[in-house]
Amino acid sequence: MPDIVHRIEVAAPLEAVERLVSTRAGFRAWWAEDVQVKSDGTVELGFFDRTTVCRLRPAGAEPGRLAAWTCQTGQEWSGTRIVFEMAAQGRTTVVRFTHGDWQKATDFFTSCNTTWGELLFRLKAAAEGKGRGPLFLASTLAY
Repeated sequence: MPDIVHRIEVAAPLEAVERLVSTRAGFRAWWAEDVQVKSDGTVELGFFDRTTVCRLRPAGAEPGRLAAWTCQTGQEWSGTRIVFEMAAQGRTTVVRFTHGDWQKATDFFTSCNTTWGELLFRLKAAAEGKGRGPLFLASTLAY
């Protein structure tokens, strides 16, 4: 099974990065403007006026090290895992990102790889106080 893998260094404390990858306010700062959290901890991100909804179920958290999610929706995303591994390294935080367990490397997989690259630079900017806002606005792409 193919995986999307990225690594980025963020000039911010690990705690700041961790909040961005594990909370509603965090996701809204860099990923999607339309974020809802359900009582069971499931997160829903709405894209393109909610014509597409990405539902993420918490799949593991280790404070100060890991935030993991299982995708519950999407023709190709369903059953995949999104994992943010974080480690403090001096004054920076190293983020190792994996969107794994894809069934195969399709054109959509390749497109998502490109999008994740942009999203991780937005995550970095948000953590460093230079945020440009979420990539996905409530009704359209931000760029």
